Amino acid sequence: MNETIQPLDPIAFALGPIQVHWYGLIIGSGLALALFLAIREGDKRGLPKDTFADLMLWAIPIAILSARLYYVIFEWEYYASHPGQILQIWNGGIAIHGALIGSVATAYIFAKKRGISFWKIADIAAPSIILGQAIGRWGNFMNQEAHGGEVTRAFLENLYLPEFIIDQMYINGTYYHPTFLYESIWNFAGFAILIALRRVNLRRGELFLSYVIWYSIGRFFVEGMRTDSLMLGSLRMAQSISIALIIGAVGLLLYRRKMRLAEDRYQDKSNQALTH
Repeated sequence: MNETIQPLDPIAFALGPIQVHWYGLIIGSGLALALFLAIREGDKRGLPKDTFADLMLWAIPIAILSARLYYVIFEWEYYASHPGQILQIWNGGIAIHGALIGSVATAYIFAKKRGISFWKIADIAAPSIILGQAIGRWGNFMNQEAHGGEVTRAFLENLYLPEFIIDQMYINGTYYHPTFLYESIWNFAGFAILIALRRVNLRRGELFLSYVIWYSIGRFFVEGMRTDSLMLGSLRMAQSISIALIIGAVGLLLYRRKMRLAEDRYQDKSNQALTH
């Protein structure tokens, strides 16, 4: 029966010679929804209506570029021999940590130029970011990538997964852990938690730092199951970065409290820039 299983078509539709991939559509849909939610929440928190739209004009292309560059650097042995594939991001191969580096750096510079608190922008965007990540993992599903090690069909059936997910995890004669799904569920849970934390009215910056901690914990464990990790010697790069981010975020949260650098609250509407 397994021999008759056909994977889902990664191409959504074609416009003449142009093929539109599900990967790109799913990533784009996640970004669009994330932007919509950030704009709406920014309006509630007193930010100018065009703040996130203007930010995304810079952040999205820079994030995509940095995500691809990050991936290519760690897979340079392959891409050095296949330079024509460096720009083919529709076939997968972007690293979320690279995207985060690029987008956070862009947001920091943007906030400084606009005279708006970076931490306020980051806090508002945090639920949107993790929601976009949760949706984006389904692009990996369509490409049959970012999966874990070998499992049996019985194992997947015991997880009570829909048939279409089980079938899509059948790759070249073998079933694999749907690690894309594990991370997506973790991120959707993180989105719900961050939305709930908005009501707690945390100190400014702590919602974003909570996102960093939550995402990094989940990514650390999921990454340990994957078979396509970017490596730095014998270390899984994503796990190493996740540990560094958890330590850094906790340390920064405690430092900002101790030094009284986080006295403003999430629900405050003041837009004044902060130098810390």
